[in-house]
Amino acid sequence: MSTKTPMAFLSWPKESFQPFLLFASIFIAVLLSFFMKLKSGKRKFNLPPNPPRLPIIGNLHQLGNMPHLSLQSLAKKFGPIIYLQLGEVPTVVVSSARLAKEVMKTHDLALSSRPKIFSAKHLFYNCTDVAFSPYGAYWRHIRKICILELLSASRVQSYSIVREEEVARLVCRVAQSYPSTTNLSKMLGLYANDVLCRVAFGRDFSGGGEYDSHGFQKMLEEYQVLLGGFSIGDFFPSMEFIHSLTGMKSRLQNTFQRFDKLFDQLLTEHENPKREKEEHKDLVDVLLDIQRNGYDEMPLTTDNIKAIILDMFAGGTDTTFIALDWGMTELIMNPKVMEKVQAEVRRIVGDRRVVLEGDLPQLHYMKAVIKEIYRLHPPAPVLLPRESMEEVNVNGYNIPAKTRFFVNAWAIGRDPESWENPDVFEPERFMGSRSTVDFKGQHFELIPFGAGRRSCPAITFGTASVELALAQLLHSFDWELPPGVTAKDLDMTEAFGITMHRIANLIVIAKPHFPLDHNDNPKI
Repeated sequence: MSTKTPMAFLSWPKESFQPFLLFASIFIAVLLSFFMKLKSGKRKFNLPPNPPRLPIIGNLHQLGNMPHLSLQSLAKKFGPIIYLQLGEVPTVVVSSARLAKEVMKTHDLALSSRPKIFSAKHLFYNCTDVAFSPYGAYWRHIRKICILELLSASRVQSYSIVREEEVARLVCRVAQSYPSTTNLSKMLGLYANDVLCRVAFGRDFSGGGEYDSHGFQKMLEEYQVLLGGFSIGDFFPSMEFIHSLTGMKSRLQNTFQRFDKLFDQLLTEHENPKREKEEHKDLVDVLLDIQRNGYDEMPLTTDNIKAIILDMFAGGTDTTFIALDWGMTELIMNPKVMEKVQAEVRRIVGDRRVVLEGDLPQLHYMKAVIKEIYRLHPPAPVLLPRESMEEVNVNGYNIPAKTRFFVNAWAIGRDPESWENPDVFEPERFMGSRSTVDFKGQHFELIPFGAGRRSCPAITFGTASVELALAQLLHSFDWELPPGVTAKDLDMTEAFGITMHRIANLIVIAKPHFPLDHNDNPKI
């Protein structure tokens, strides 16, 4: 005889009950919201094409696990500008260079704000960083600090010695693995992290096992996922309780506490007058000087400094790593391009073992290779969302204020309207008449770092870190895949998030081009 009672559902496993509770709560709350909106009778707008949507959730079901791909497919069917109702959030997505120019140049000011994404509020000290801060006096103030004080051309140049030393350590790490295979992805992650940490914090964390003990890689991966911008709760802002039901809030709190603890440690170290310092002031030193001495009569709080530091740490590390990792993957898969770019580097540098930053302006084909890397693999596939501050007319459509805008940089980089053979890795497209096309926000067919007021202010810093490392790796080693592995065997699956790296590590054999010098070992 069964012992179950009519109340047996109370003994369901927690993990089985939570999804039911989540979706039931969403359904009831959004249903109420839906009828309230119907009752209020909003003014009708001439909106862009809108794919068929479902009640309550709108077009959310059409995003899938890889939104940049789903949005590209929708653009092919409905056109380069589409209107989506993502839960409660009215959204416009543009997927062509012409419309990206309208969004980020013609209407740049009206579309210069950011929506307050739940994850960004929790990680970035209530969105007081540069990337996620809403448009206004505070954002203009900290962006001015970043451009003039932290990331100016002269400041970036002052850190050339850091880049040179860290590139040398990268070469030593890779060389030590020969003739065995090397996990190049891990080596590139250490390089990107060490450059950023020395420039921003005045020291690296790879020595003495600190990189692993702090769990940097896990922190960065969690940051990347949490800020992907497509969490279900972000599309129902009137119901923040959803984040508690999904576990998102607890994940955010845990990640925030780990970053905050690290930043407290760093600030304490910087306040110690006896600490060892780099030759030049690091970015935390600069921010603390501004806090002490003032800047345009708007004081920086400690939390403001932490928010800006997190921008530098997470953004600076991840984008450099992604460019180098995808770049080396593409070069190994395209041996003719690899041969051509190596020949250029070795011709310019000659018998010298070390590539100097003064060599970089002469490496025209390598610069074309980097542009092609950014075209096919923009670090942020769907640029950080903008939010309209007033009604705007884009491509003849009237779009109301408080509409979220996404620019699909990944789709634009592969748009056949702008590029021949868009899916082929072909750096030659940036030689000759198109050599002036760059990724700094003036050419809207290539916008890996955005454009206009909300473009990434760290383009110069990131480019310098990528160019020197790539040139040195090409000069110092001959690259091949392990025995029995072909280019077709490489897993090119992308991990979607606020930035997008390969899921699989790049495992290669790096044969030194010069005789090994065993006396020159990195401090690992």
